[in-house]
Amino acid sequence: MRIARACVATLILAAPGAAARAADEFTDRFDLEACTLSDAGENRYFSLEPGHRIVLEGEEDGETVRVEITVSGARQRIAFTGLDGERRNVRARVVEEREFVDDEIVEVSRNFFARCAETNDIYYFGEDVDIYEDGHVVSHDGAWRAGVDGAQPGLIMPGTFLLGSRYFQEVAPDVALDRAEHVAMGLTVQAPAGTFEECVEIEETSPLDAGASSVKIYCPEVGLVDDNGARLVEADDAEARPVRPRHGGPR
Repeated sequence: MRIARACVATLILAAPGAAARAADEFTDRFDLEACTLSDAGENRYFSLEPGHRIVLEGEEDGETVRVEITVSGARQRIAFTGLDGERRNVRARVVEEREFVDDEIVEVSRNFFARCAETNDIYYFGEDVDIYEDGHVVSHDGAWRAGVDGAQPGLIMPGTFLLGSRYFQEVAPDVALDRAEHVAMGLTVQAPAGTFEECVEIEETSPLDAGASSVKIYCPEVGLVDDNGARLVEADDAEARPVRPRHGGPR
């Protein structure tokens, strides 16, 4: 995963099933003991259905960036210790993300997610990462897995989107600590793939990279439509949603 600005607003609610901490912090502990975890299904903004595929394109520092995200048919077994001290085994869905800069591959990540059937929250259990230079793998920076070296599952997308929610997406000390804040909802977004309504905006930061932030916009039944300026150009099942007049006009 790639990486709101840490807002001073109080936490409204981190997510269903989350054990919230102090109001001025991001939630980093999630009660998965109450969940029946599944490697398939979807919530309104995030799909684990095999075959779901989106492609985003944009410009960054004068270069063309292309991101391809595919929900694969593969699964990954993850073993971790829950908040209750019990060891758990989870079968997670593998979602592959491929990033290109000027048509040259720069990163391939295989991300591991599972959905809580009771809440529709989707949790993040780690990722394998290949970093490329000149067509060759040069590192695996950012790779982590729940249950290894103190890492715990994070929350990638709650089943209920609540404005002001703040939580960790990745909980891997000194390796990956991306966190999310819900900053806007009810957006209309225009992208090359169409016009989408009722979208939500999430701002991401990490304490490992102070001052850096990115913005992602998700839309119903499609998923990620804008990744820090790279916008949706292809999707296997994305259809433009009817646009209704809205104060302020489309983003």
